[in-house]
Amino acid sequence: MKHKLVILASGNGSNAQHIAEYFQEKGSASVSLIMSNKRDAYVLERARKLNIPSIAFTWHDLYNSDIVLSRLIAENPSLIVLAGFLWLIPEIIIRQFNGQIINIHPALLPKFGGKGMYGAFVHEAVLAANEKESGITIHLVNEKYDKGDIIFQARCAVLPDDTPDSLAHRIHELEYRHYPEVMEKLLKNKTNPAL
Repeated sequence: MKHKLVILASGNGSNAQHIAEYFQEKGSASVSLIMSNKRDAYVLERARKLNIPSIAFTWHDLYNSDIVLSRLIAENPSLIVLAGFLWLIPEIIIRQFNGQIINIHPALLPKFGGKGMYGAFVHEAVLAANEKESGITIHLVNEKYDKGDIIFQARCAVLPDDTPDSLAHRIHELEYRHYPEVMEKLLKNKTNPAL
């Protein structure tokens, strides 16, 4: 069975593109839809270039209507993948897709997580705290920012001369390498729970 993935993203979409290309090459799953809460997010242009259906939705669509929920139910994805999506997922969607929504965070949770901790803000906080290492955390999504069960972490050193940009570059490399691989393992376990 070929699995379907739905990606939610708020910005540039480099992770979304990498995930889509990874599974286009592997053939074990496909990104069937990319959704964004910003009509001008570059991720929507990436979706167009990859011939992946995409939609933009509003705050009202997500929180005060069933527009987003209904579309997700119709899509029936094996996984809903957050890739730089900055809004909290409503509880009704979490209940409907219990254990099927994952996120990647650009630090080693539980440190440097929570509302407002995304992108450069995370790397700035890591450097300000004089941390010796950082990394990525892939976790299940629950009703609180960055508090879901941790699935996977990968680490990298924080170098003495690091800037938020140089650290972000190494974090992106970890994201590109590990996020699709972790998804693939989760999908294999769905197909064959004995694995």
